[in-house]
Amino acid sequence: MSSQDDLDKLLTKLHNFHGGLHLPEHKQESLQHPIADAGLPQQLVIPLRQHIGRAAKATVKAGDKVLKGERIAEAEGAISAPVHAPTSGTVKAIEVHAIPHPAALPDTCIVIEPDGNDQWTEKPAAILDYLSASPDILLQRIHNSGIVGMGGAAFPSHAKLLYGLKRNLHTLIINGAECEPYITCDDILMQERADDIVTGIEIILHLLGLERCLIGIEDNKPDAIAAMQQAIKVTSLKRTRVIEIPTIYPSGGEKQLIQLMTGEEVPSDGLPADIGMVCHNVGTMAAVRDAVLDGRPLISRIVTISGEGISEPRNLHALIGTPISHLIQAAGGYTDKARQLVYGGPMMGISLPDDQVPLTKGGNCVLALSENEAPDPEKARACIRCGKCADVCPVKLLPQQLYWYSHAKDFDKVQDYNLFDCIECGCCTHVCPSNIQLVHYFRFAKTEIWKQEEEKRKADHARRRHEARTARLERIAAERKSRLRKKKEDLEQKKPAAGKADAGDPKKAAIEAAMKRVADKKKAAQEKQQ
Repeated sequence: MSSQDDLDKLLTKLHNFHGGLHLPEHKQESLQHPIADAGLPQQLVIPLRQHIGRAAKATVKAGDKVLKGERIAEAEGAISAPVHAPTSGTVKAIEVHAIPHPAALPDTCIVIEPDGNDQWTEKPAAILDYLSASPDILLQRIHNSGIVGMGGAAFPSHAKLLYGLKRNLHTLIINGAECEPYITCDDILMQERADDIVTGIEIILHLLGLERCLIGIEDNKPDAIAAMQQAIKVTSLKRTRVIEIPTIYPSGGEKQLIQLMTGEEVPSDGLPADIGMVCHNVGTMAAVRDAVLDGRPLISRIVTISGEGISEPRNLHALIGTPISHLIQAAGGYTDKARQLVYGGPMMGISLPDDQVPLTKGGNCVLALSENEAPDPEKARACIRCGKCADVCPVKLLPQQLYWYSHAKDFDKVQDYNLFDCIECGCCTHVCPSNIQLVHYFRFAKTEIWKQEEEKRKADHARRRHEARTARLERIAAERKSRLRKKKEDLEQKKPAAGKADAGDPKKAAIEAAMKRVADKKKAAQEKQQ
């Protein structure tokens, strides 16, 4: 915007996005206590893949001693993030272990046995004058600290910022909506660490060269709104505003949040940067502040533990890699109502087979739900084409068409209906009168398409390698033939020259004449005897 008055005028009106749901909130259960320390577990299990992109590569081995904050795995490629030791101790193993995964698939993890000393490694120097630091220095610090999006997507933050630097950005969007039921880790973080979040915002605004920042918080979080507004007042941020948005799910989706606050729509298959915006979570901003000012890598986070199956629902400050079982014990343990364990919120979270999986960087919530909160789904019936799923879809898709083509494994056709615009919010599944688990089909289709693309990529790579090898062998054969041909031509050129040389050599001619005379005498002697 051209002026502060224009910004204020723009923000007097909220906008809407298509669809969405009003859901029971279940927020107050976990907001009765301040953030508590989860404590040190007997064992930490740190996955090498805790983010979108390539898994990190371990730089330690079993038996190694590590210190708190020490890098134990390096980023692999542009879309990756390093991993650090959450405490000091001994690496017991690097092995495949159960992790939070939609298909309950295990993955490689570094297992650390804490020594109880919690001894820090040498931290990088604090960047106190961050408003004078170059973007490259700040980006490198964020990358080296292993910071990823902490709202659930876990996209490496440095990669998103680097992409934004290459675009014509004008607005930083901060996501404090936290729209799923039960989850309150961002709410209580804003209440207790608003100043740190705002410092992180200052750092990112400077890094991106921006002045305008919009912070979206749902209107069911009055304490968080007040805390953030107060924190902004004592800064020099003149074009940063807290926007109260309506409590409707999924207002926390970045495309929906942007549309609510600005009225602008991110294009299909596009990113916020395509319309001049970049979106980060409030937890990510606090992590940026910790990395820049304290030299602290991302080794812990706030996580909500809630549900009727939990004795004392609350928010815990926990080390990455802490087993879920330890977190539940820190929240008073299970009640006799515990029936289903969910990692994440009730709409977009994943069911856990047990509580032995570890907390990851993107893990914002663990729910132990009762039968009343998570009843068994009724048997799915045939789609009746009622259109309710399309009515609530916040991305304006046609879920029934996506369902038909996903079910039929027509992966070309399902992409024609913009499958990858689906944010898997679960609104369609929630309202389906036929009890069809629509999101399961969409996840299946996405996974199969990704699998086919990966197989095609591998096949193309193998084909290119084969073609390169064939071309190399043909080149070597051609070069060999060329050398042999040249050698033969050289020999042919030398033969006539040698003959002429022999004819002009008197010594050789005399020898040949003598040999001829001997032969003639021998022949004459033989004839005389006959």
